[in-house]
Amino acid sequence: MTPEQFLRSLDIQPPRPVYLFLGPEIYRRRQCRAALLRMFLSAEERESGLTHHDLDTTELTEILDDARSMSLFAGDRVIWVGAAEAALPRGKSAAVEPETDEGAGSAGKAKGDAALLTAYCADPTPGVVLVFDCSRYDFEGEEKARCERVSKFYAAAEIVEFHRTTAPEARVFAQKRAADIGLKIAPPQLDRLVEATAADLARLVNELDKLALYAHPRGGEISEQDIAALVPNLSETTIFALVNALARRDRLASLHLLDTLIREGEYLPLALTFLGNLLRLALAAREQQLRSVQDVQSYFQRQGIPMWRARAEQVYNTSLKFPKDKLEAAITLVFQADRDLKGSRPDDRIVMEDFVLRLT
Repeated sequence: MTPEQFLRSLDIQPPRPVYLFLGPEIYRRRQCRAALLRMFLSAEERESGLTHHDLDTTELTEILDDARSMSLFAGDRVIWVGAAEAALPRGKSAAVEPETDEGAGSAGKAKGDAALLTAYCADPTPGVVLVFDCSRYDFEGEEKARCERVSKFYAAAEIVEFHRTTAPEARVFAQKRAADIGLKIAPPQLDRLVEATAADLARLVNELDKLALYAHPRGGEISEQDIAALVPNLSETTIFALVNALARRDRLASLHLLDTLIREGEYLPLALTFLGNLLRLALAAREQQLRSVQDVQSYFQRQGIPMWRARAEQVYNTSLKFPKDKLEAAITLVFQADRDLKGSRPDDRIVMEDFVLRLT
């Protein structure tokens, strides 16, 4: 079930007795939680009707016992359980059939807990909604198998999946949000905003609301300069422009962009780290012979590396602009510059300008 389907279901039927909220996305999870509480508990009931547990510190059997118990102070209850993944067996018993007594005990306890949860789902307590929350694992990369194990353990519950938002989805969301709050922002600036927030809806809402407050006295108009001044992480765009200039061996443009980073107060060791990471990803893309932006995005997501569309475009374009030997030489120069920045030197700017001169 998607978050949208969950919200629609609350409009047409009572909530299910047990849910698993699974996945790393924050903003839609908050929406679903708020909608559930609003629908099931009045404002007066929430003080006594909302209970929090954490499976890192509380056994699943205790939580189910709490759900079975009738409250003297609340007719309806919502029990929110964090760290849902903690109910699963740990260590070797998590992946293979255990050979030790300790492993057998862990696996046997987990199977017993799963059976208790299944039994509760078959005969739940009326007036109680139990929500298990697992935001630790992602659906892609190395964590995919762990996510599947959590889903299997809570198979008897209704599972709501909170996937990371893609850049196109975030752009549509940002466009609607900007219209709702009276913010006038051009498509290129909207794209830069989505890129700067890595398509994270929670961060996107925060930045849009901040821009709306800033632009309200001027009728909601937002310029490119406003975004550059108010939105963090936008220096990534300047760094990518620097990569393009370095690939063209355009020394003048490279030094001009470096000067822009310095004037904007960018911490140069951090900028060099971002640049080095981009070059290493581009080299990996070349070595894997990735032939499209989609190939880049899919490959790195399978490796467990967060890769949204705009980032994949940067990596792919960098791999096209630099030949393999040039990428290897650039990574070597990044290492040398990083070493010089950490050593005794007169000025970070001198080290970075020397890096640009050597590469162009």
